[in-house]
Amino acid sequence: MYDELTEVDIKKMREEIEYRVNVLRPQILEDVKTARGFGDLSENFEYKAAKQVKNRNDSRIRYLERMIKTAKVISGASKAGEVGLFDTVEIYFEEDGEAQTIRLTTTLRQDALQGIISPKSPLGKALMGHKVGDRVRVDVNPEYSYYVVIRALEKGQDDESLPISSY
Repeated sequence: MYDELTEVDIKKMREEIEYRVNVLRPQILEDVKTARGFGDLSENFEYKAAKQVKNRNDSRIRYLERMIKTAKVISGASKAGEVGLFDTVEIYFEEDGEAQTIRLTTTLRQDALQGIISPKSPLGKALMGHKVGDRVRVDVNPEYSYYVVIRALEKGQDDESLPISSY
């Protein structure tokens, strides 16, 4: 299994790894060392908390390194007039009678609460390659689907404005 990531995604991950290794890790190790000096480790909450922060930082570094190692590098290019990666799309939900603007991005930078979705999501998958005016069926699961109409499309490009998500 691999993730489709852009060069910007990989650059952002490398920057985070560098920050976590060169800035955070020394601070965290100093906190662990200080907390260890507070006495009996079996009853030392500060030590346990500092170790937990250290382990979380190390885990994030390993996660990002594994993502970079297994990534499939893609470009954000798409055909003119068709919905593609990094585009902003205004859609109309027929079922609700409401319009919404969403932006498509890689899975690493998605944030559904902000209207930033991945082409791997049911809505993103359905919209990819369609044009303004198209009525698109969105299959959520085998029992439920709905229709949206693409009202507007603004072509976008990969930029560094969207942060990578944390876990």
